[in-house]
Amino acid sequence: MTAAAETRPGHWVFPLGQWHSPHAVRWHVADAALAVGLLAAVVTLANLDRMPQGLEAFLAVRVSVKNVLLLAAFGAAWPAVMMACGLYSPARLGTGNGEWPRLMLAGAIGCALAMVFPLTSRSGVTTPWQVLLFGAVVVPAAGLLRASVRAVDRNRHRTRPRQVVLVGSGPLAARLYQQLLSDPFQNISVLGYVDSEPHAPLAGNGAGHLGTVQDLEQILMHRVVDDVIIGLPVKSRYDEIRQSLAACARVGVPASYSADLFGGGSTHPSAAGHAAPVLSLSKMPSPELLVVKRAMDVAGAAVLLVVLAPVMAGVAVAIKLTSRGPVLFAQDRYGYMKRLFRMYKFRTMVVDAEQIQQQLEEQNEASGPVFKIRNDPRITPIGRFLRRTSLDELPQIWHVLTGEMSLVGPRPLPTRDVGKFREPWLMRRFSMRPGLTCLWQVSGRSSLAFDRWIELDLEYIDCWSVRLDLVLLLKTIPAVARRKGAE
Repeated sequence: MTAAAETRPGHWVFPLGQWHSPHAVRWHVADAALAVGLLAAVVTLANLDRMPQGLEAFLAVRVSVKNVLLLAAFGAAWPAVMMACGLYSPARLGTGNGEWPRLMLAGAIGCALAMVFPLTSRSGVTTPWQVLLFGAVVVPAAGLLRASVRAVDRNRHRTRPRQVVLVGSGPLAARLYQQLLSDPFQNISVLGYVDSEPHAPLAGNGAGHLGTVQDLEQILMHRVVDDVIIGLPVKSRYDEIRQSLAACARVGVPASYSADLFGGGSTHPSAAGHAAPVLSLSKMPSPELLVVKRAMDVAGAAVLLVVLAPVMAGVAVAIKLTSRGPVLFAQDRYGYMKRLFRMYKFRTMVVDAEQIQQQLEEQNEASGPVFKIRNDPRITPIGRFLRRTSLDELPQIWHVLTGEMSLVGPRPLPTRDVGKFREPWLMRRFSMRPGLTCLWQVSGRSSLAFDRWIELDLEYIDCWSVRLDLVLLLKTIPAVARRKGAE
């Protein structure tokens, strides 16, 4: 099937070739999680009066193997339905043209498949009306999910190029530099180069000299750098190559070195994501697993935004009625690879809290660069409740959907705290997206010392897996309910 036939109006396609691409995997997992999550949410909300009272009793509810298998089968079938309706076409994912009729068809087919739940339910927990309600909800939710991801992707490609630093300035580095800039499909910005012995070939091409190889660690600590590409000759500069790799490992920035080590010119680009022939070294998980993590984030955030919308509306009204000022508090936080983003949460303090903080610095009770006061005078009465229940964090679910945060990851830190970092290894916590919850959240939260907090963040990064994310999400529920360590 040709690309033209695939996107021709009026034709419904079954794009089998897209099933195995990383981009398709992201959508398949996200759509499956969205459908299963919405179906479970609809059934749960419809049976609230039959649910056991208390968190421990709720977590002790037994789920039958039959229902687990049916949910798994439904989760696997839903992406196949979406694919059969042509909803994974690259052109349709990119533009959304002709998407809504196909989504409605997929919703109808999904409803028909979901009827297996009421037909096999002996207790009557699931009814046909609940399935029809699921069908009415899943179509706009899937459409909203796709529209949001497209908007975020367009904005990211337009404003956030991948920022690269080159190590070296000789002929090899100059060739890598030209290859990086010559690929029209790579959104790459070369910040400059470091070299203890600057040469003319690279400097003459307009790349700025940032410092020596010995300065690389400090450069990575204070600038946003996505990749370091090493273009030094291995025979004469081996020690500096090793030093560059060690600096990148300490700070948590992926490093790549030229695959054309001996200048033969016969190498080809690797799957490292660059136009240049490089091999990538990183402590980060494989890109395929990160695709699964991102898909879980997108689907989970979409479900949570729908389910928690009434709660967030109630919190907004309570804040507006009990204190002067806006409902949301906005603050610049450091995100993935030290990129700043504007983070929102429900306001829990007085309007001029940040200005008052300067007067309270001497009362700081926290160790390390963070600021904490147990009985902070800036917190409003409703704000104290919101913090203890973590309801103030709910607006950050939107950041998960847009890609600035993840469901699980190190907490995003304010510029004031990061500005007090003095050790380069502390920056490694920014090598994964910040999250709503992490090991810190389930291990004591604000009661932990700063050193232990950072230790847990790095432990999470080093031991990350999809299973670990799922375990931490489940542990967060009782941790928040107990309010242990909450301020």
